[in-house]
Amino acid sequence: MRRTTLAAVALVCGITCVGGLASAGTAYAAPEPAPTTSAPATPGTPGEEAAEGEPATPTALEEVRKKIEKLLHRASVATDAYNAAEEKAERQSKEVARLERAVARGQDRLALLRHQAGATAREQYRSGGIPEGAQFLLSDDPRLFLDNANRFQRGQHAAKGLMSQLRTTQEQLEKDEAAASAEYKKLERHRASKAKAKKEIKKQIKAAEELESRLAAEELERLRKLEEEAQRRAQSAWVDSGILDAISGKASAAGKKALEYAAEQIGKPYSWGAEGPDSYDCSGLTSQAWAAAGVPIPRTSQEQWRQLERIPIREMRPGDLIIYHDDASHVGMYVGDGKIVHAPRPGRHITLAGAGTMTILGVVRPDA
Repeated sequence: MRRTTLAAVALVCGITCVGGLASAGTAYAAPEPAPTTSAPATPGTPGEEAAEGEPATPTALEEVRKKIEKLLHRASVATDAYNAAEEKAERQSKEVARLERAVARGQDRLALLRHQAGATAREQYRSGGIPEGAQFLLSDDPRLFLDNANRFQRGQHAAKGLMSQLRTTQEQLEKDEAAASAEYKKLERHRASKAKAKKEIKKQIKAAEELESRLAAEELERLRKLEEEAQRRAQSAWVDSGILDAISGKASAAGKKALEYAAEQIGKPYSWGAEGPDSYDCSGLTSQAWAAAGVPIPRTSQEQWRQLERIPIREMRPGDLIIYHDDASHVGMYVGDGKIVHAPRPGRHITLAGAGTMTILGVVRPDA
């Protein structure tokens, strides 16, 4: 099955890369979730409108589907927050480590300078407060006096330079210590944000799983069909708009490599916060695919939307990223033929889907 799917992707990519577009196929992505501003959904008993023991009505099942999509959308938003906090924490950890090394070097340098200053002070003490170089100047021999005058002057400059280095090193050390302390506080905040997002992800996924667990086997199958029907309607409406008639872009060399990487991941499970190689979340897949093509991009879908160059939908080409929902909480890679490859949601696997099954926020191009 995996080999057949990969062959299908290769066929789609081959058709698109030479500028042709076939008709749009059936979509298999999650339908558009409700906006995050909606009131929190309280998990209820599926089929609560029906008599006890009777199967849920289509209306009740549709309500369950919507509740599950709301919960999973919230989990997706929390996943983006988790990924962003993790990325910031990694950068902060590296900065803290760099500053700690700078502090250690500064402490070693300061210790050495203090030792040199102490040696100079001890020399002055032994010579009655008169440096050895100055004693040369007290000689009655004019030639010795002249020969050593410059040496004494150099010694004075060296002593002044030593004290200047001491002050400079001390000041820099204090700055590095303050910076390290500030960066560590930021790191702790990012770790706290990461932990909070992780808790929220698990909470929302657990609620969705509990809703599904209350359904009988035949109800789960009906729920799956409702989901697929919602996807088909959304994809058909998008295709019927005529948008595909205007899309004819060819993948760039880097785009082809990114597509090849993404296609190889089809069939692997979605896992929040994952960047491969065994599982991915939506932006983990797209960021790793483009990294494999030699083009580093932001880790999260929201940052991909914010930082990458935006492209009109009619000008998109295979390899471009389609950002979904008003909060930019989902991303898929455009394959061509009106399809994307993406990691849909918890409980699903990386797959091909209709590009119009979710509300499109816009398109970005990693290698613009």
